[in-house]
Amino acid sequence: MTVTGTVQKQAWADRVLPPVEEVRPGLWSVPTPFPNNPLRYVLAYLVETRKGLALVDTGWHSDEAWDGLVAGVRQTGHELEDIDAVLITHFHGDHFGLASRVREVSGARVAMHTLDAKAIREFGSLRSFIDQDRAWLIRRGVPDDQLPEMLLPPSATDDEPHWDDDAVDVLLEDGDLPMGAGTPLRVLWTPGHTPGHICFAHTDHDVLLTGDHVLPRISPNISPNPLTESDTLGEFLASLEKVGQLDVGEVLPAHEYRFAGLPARVRQLLHHHDQRLAEILAALADDDGPSTAAVAAQLTWSRPWEQNRGFIRRSAIGETYAHLLHLERRNLVTRGPGETDAWRPVSGR
Repeated sequence: MTVTGTVQKQAWADRVLPPVEEVRPGLWSVPTPFPNNPLRYVLAYLVETRKGLALVDTGWHSDEAWDGLVAGVRQTGHELEDIDAVLITHFHGDHFGLASRVREVSGARVAMHTLDAKAIREFGSLRSFIDQDRAWLIRRGVPDDQLPEMLLPPSATDDEPHWDDDAVDVLLEDGDLPMGAGTPLRVLWTPGHTPGHICFAHTDHDVLLTGDHVLPRISPNISPNPLTESDTLGEFLASLEKVGQLDVGEVLPAHEYRFAGLPARVRQLLHHHDQRLAEILAALADDDGPSTAAVAAQLTWSRPWEQNRGFIRRSAIGETYAHLLHLERRNLVTRGPGETDAWRPVSGR
């Protein structure tokens, strides 16, 4: 893997917002601030096509991100009012958060994969999601006194336009051309991070806009959402294999910085998850029916477990659960019938 977004990487290291860049003719990266988050910023992309102007992802629902988006689009020689389509890689708030607001000022249609649009309808509201997440964390073995720090605060529900039932105008499927026939953007369905995560291949410029599916430094979180027991890790690994077969010159992710060498990065990610699965099996061999939260506490993270607090710890527990579910699907582990997870390796395997 070779870093191509050197200016972006330096901005990442300096913890500042990178500049707007025209990475190909008619294709710009437009960073928007992601306040109070270790990801620091979201890289939206503005794409000219012969059938209109597309914005891929929007940024977090905040005035700071909005101001950054307005200013960034203006630096490309366009205005938000010029946008014809908002193409969303997945429904998470840092990608979808400003979609409704962009639609209000531009009249653009908002497009998302069918499965992520369905997830929004099923959650119904952010308040409903928080309630479901609480029950989910309890089943994973999180102690009551740790729940408040892992859940979104009640104030998060004060303003939640990105959960509107009518927030998506166009439903996308694998292989679709969201800007119409004869245009260069093609949908590539890559489930795992979310059920309906999609990448966009720009066939004229030999680049892949990967959203959160493939990032240069980290592996995206693949926690199952509270409404599903699907094998999100298995989906993610299959999606990695899918994009790893593509011959693209450059990867344009939604976080961090651009890079070349997609197959090499895919191999790194596959190896990382193989190592994590082996580490979990080893942890279960030395314990007697631990909960998901207890397993997570035994694993290797970028910092000691005691320093992982709040949403970082919640994400780690979700990651661990995804790996345990994958091992369960492969009949390598089993769990007891109680209300709280109790995992054990399958004997003789």
